[in-house]
Amino acid sequence: MQQDTTTAADGGGGSDDAGLEDRVRLRIRSLRTSRGWSLDELARRSLVNASTISRLETGGRRIALDQLVPLARALGVTIDELLDAPEDDEVVIRPRKDVIQGMTVWPLTRQRDGSDLVVNKMRVPADRGEPDPRVHPGWDWVYVLDGTLLLVLGERRLLVEAGQAAQFSTMTPHWFAGHGGPVEILGIFDRHGERSHLHPGPA
Repeated sequence: MQQDTTTAADGGGGSDDAGLEDRVRLRIRSLRTSRGWSLDELARRSLVNASTISRLETGGRRIALDQLVPLARALGVTIDELLDAPEDDEVVIRPRKDVIQGMTVWPLTRQRDGSDLVVNKMRVPADRGEPDPRVHPGWDWVYVLDGTLLLVLGERRLLVEAGQAAQFSTMTPHWFAGHGGPVEILGIFDRHGERSHLHPGPA
């Protein structure tokens, strides 16, 4: 029986190579299922037989370069992205705090991580002045870690306690501050929300 072509994931059969190949298998399957594609759909797009893809994903067949290239192309990623093993420094984030509009902010996501979402830990004071409601496309999500959050949504004034979360359409004029003292929150914003809350211009 003819052997599969050696791949970048097949460097000599050691445990590191096996770990890399397992990682590639998982990434192929995860990318396929996240797109809602069946094995047949990926086969149609990549011109790799569906049974071959199934055996690749389950470990029944070694991953060959002549299969990896069309699969990566069909999944919309590069070979490097399939094979990449991030260093610890690329995984662990060491937030550096900044003070923006009177709020202390610790960014918990990288600036260019390919996501449209930005996660920040924020310490919001109670004395932020008069409400300055903002409107922007999308949704905001906040989780209160400590204290009480005063959330202004249009004409409504809501109190969100520690251990509670709030999610709301940002097409509603909105503003937030600490209630009775500073409040610590986790905020998940899309890029519109990041610009509006953390880099605001005129309302």
